[in-house]
Amino acid sequence: MDIHFLTASLHAMKTAKRENREKVANIVCENQQLFPHLVATTFKTEDKISIKAAWILEWICTHKDLNLMIPHLSVFTENIQRLKFDSAIRPCAKICEQLAKAFYAKEENHIQTALTKTHIDKIVATGFDWLITPQKIAVRAYTMDTLYFFGLQRTWIHPELAHIISTKIIHESPGCKARGKKILNWIKKDTKS
Repeated sequence: MDIHFLTASLHAMKTAKRENREKVANIVCENQQLFPHLVATTFKTEDKISIKAAWILEWICTHKDLNLMIPHLSVFTENIQRLKFDSAIRPCAKICEQLAKAFYAKEENHIQTALTKTHIDKIVATGFDWLITPQKIAVRAYTMDTLYFFGLQRTWIHPELAHIISTKIIHESPGCKARGKKILNWIKKDTKS
């Protein structure tokens, strides 16, 4: 199986239905040499096939094996800020959240040693960009979580995140407002500890 097979499989997906995403994700997981092509296709930002690739990348990272991303962390973090399509940004924002949660998980895992300061800095910079630009609710929610987790060690992040939530996010949709309040409560709780 090669990139042409992957591309044909992505084109064959008509919708983001669970069974469609799972089918293509299983193909990639069974033929892991396709994974680098999937990552590369996610960042073909002028081609709408990138949206479907991002759906599959998210499915693999959240339902199969986040560790498959380890050899591709540099490519992923260097390119996330280039994403243009809302439907590709949302799954990549969720992958960022999964990486942050794994990095701060209590039980040891491979993400904790693979995710470098440079990777984190790029995720954080892109996250703040996503919060100050027009984005969908899910992107904002995943990003607030991501920035909260990375702010546990980088002390400058929480004050900046709290400021954006208090001045911008809190005035947006009920979903953003609710997540923003939750994050503000977490930050307050951490400050008192």
